[in-house]
Amino acid sequence: MTSINKDIIIEKISNIADPDLGYTLSSLNAIKNIEINQNTVKIDIELLPPTNWIIDKIKSECVENLKDLSDYNIEINIQDAQIKQLPKQNLKDVKFIIAVASGKGGVGKSAIAQKGFSTGLLDADIYGPSQPTMWGMKDAHLPAEEQNGKTIVYPAEKYGVKIASMGFLMQENDAVIVRGPLLAQYLQMLIEQIEWGSLDFLIFDLPPGTGDIQLTLTQKVPLTGAVIVTTPQEISVVDVRRSIKMFEKVKVPVLGVIENMSYFVPPDIPMKKYYIFGKGGGKRIADESKVRFLGEVPLLEQFRESNDNGLPFVLNPEAGEYKNEIDKIVDILKDAIRLN
Repeated sequence: MTSINKDIIIEKISNIADPDLGYTLSSLNAIKNIEINQNTVKIDIELLPPTNWIIDKIKSECVENLKDLSDYNIEINIQDAQIKQLPKQNLKDVKFIIAVASGKGGVGKSAIAQKGFSTGLLDADIYGPSQPTMWGMKDAHLPAEEQNGKTIVYPAEKYGVKIASMGFLMQENDAVIVRGPLLAQYLQMLIEQIEWGSLDFLIFDLPPGTGDIQLTLTQKVPLTGAVIVTTPQEISVVDVRRSIKMFEKVKVPVLGVIENMSYFVPPDIPMKKYYIFGKGGGKRIADESKVRFLGEVPLLEQFRESNDNGLPFVLNPEAGEYKNEIDKIVDILKDAIRLN
């Protein structure tokens, strides 16, 4: 009989990937138990739910990778992993917690505050925090005070929005170089140690992709829902499909898709629209995924200059068409939150 131990089995199956998320069993810490009894190998695997349409694929790949163990009966048990959310703690007075994913900036997060809602914004991009620049707060710091021997940290505030970012904790040109497991710790620190107070909305601005930060947030924070942002071209739409799958697996409602940079409006011909990145990609992926299409955000020449100068474009008097579209999106989003 072939000699075998747990390490050999783990080596053979650890690189099998979840077909939706693209993460391996090893990186997902999905291999929970291996028992070897005489001529039987029992393997327990836990995957992020729902798992019903991927169980057969994972099992068949495990069997294929273990086919040289022909002396053993292979039994594979796949179960839904339990999603353990952080207690709300400092988020206990926040009514709605929204994740904005696939990070194409300029989709009017500040517009929610302009509608009269108390709003917070957490820049969850640990590697490249951009909010300090976009809000003109490069030199800002998070205020703190001692209360009963405990340090209480508060978000910074500008234009009526409470803001926290890793960028407030590091120098402008510093690079945050950390490995995957530490990313979760940094994000958890920003969530747990900041006293947000009473808010209608707390917006988590996620970096692009479906990596460690996204998985940590979606599994552990009590999210009301997620908004996915894309641009019209096909390469962005592919990323959006993955983001939607990720949120579906961790049972976070996708409130809708926003298409950014949908068309260019020349300042000298404000009634003209140029679809320079293609047309209809956001609406198409929303329809395919059976989620709401929240709207199209135009690309205006003044947008870059406004953001570089630290003024959210929705507050710029020249916002025009942009502000009109953003206001419509916020109204649709409010309805989507109520319906979910």
